[in-house]
Amino acid sequence: MKQLENRVAIVTGASRGIGRGIALELAQRGATVVVNYVQNADAADEVVSLIHEGEGQAGAIQADVSEEDGAAALIKATTSEYGRLDILVNNAGITRDNVIMLMKPQDFDDVLQTNLRSAWLCSRAAVRSMMRKRYGRIVNVASISGLMGQGGQTNYSASKAGLVGLTKALAKEVGPRNITVNAVAPGFIITDLTRDLVDLTDMARDFAALRQLATVEDVARAVAFLVSDDAALITGQVLAVDGGTAI
Repeated sequence: MKQLENRVAIVTGASRGIGRGIALELAQRGATVVVNYVQNADAADEVVSLIHEGEGQAGAIQADVSEEDGAAALIKATTSEYGRLDILVNNAGITRDNVIMLMKPQDFDDVLQTNLRSAWLCSRAAVRSMMRKRYGRIVNVASISGLMGQGGQTNYSASKAGLVGLTKALAKEVGPRNITVNAVAPGFIITDLTRDLVDLTDMARDFAALRQLATVEDVARAVAFLVSDDAALITGQVLAVDGGTAI
């Protein structure tokens, strides 16, 4: 039996990047995965197809989880289709980087709404189902920018720091119902987009204690651990996946 067999998982923002990697990893470990996306249906369908090719179970659901109706609809559609919800990974996020003097208030609001409000809305809708079953695993994808700050990212850093606070507060609320809430905080991640940025990757690697940078797969494995039975007594924690950059 696979580690996450008979578990149903939602991964928000799962059509690309870290969310895509998490969806593939959870499916490989036996979970039925709902691939949430906002606009790119083709990319979401590709993730679903890859999971099916690996003999996993998955489906794509379009929803703007930064809006109350969208988040509620995602949770409702999942429980209606699969009969349960065991795992929620709040990964949806955007960046609108700029120095504070040039950053537009709308760019601040958009990042907070997508990165932080969406996690709150999805968690709010999901815990109702989880509390009835007295079981649940929630993982919020934060960032080391929320732990140590990053120039040019006052909006992004604030949103990710907010996720840390949300994680700890919610863990206290729902712990008595056997629901754990944790966060992963990726550092600079090697992706197809960043791999060719030699100067930037070299600088990030120099800041890491291990002199190594994490990959999407490293983050996905950390999430898979936190939603597994091996992490049943771990809650309210933030696991940095950053090669030691934030220490």
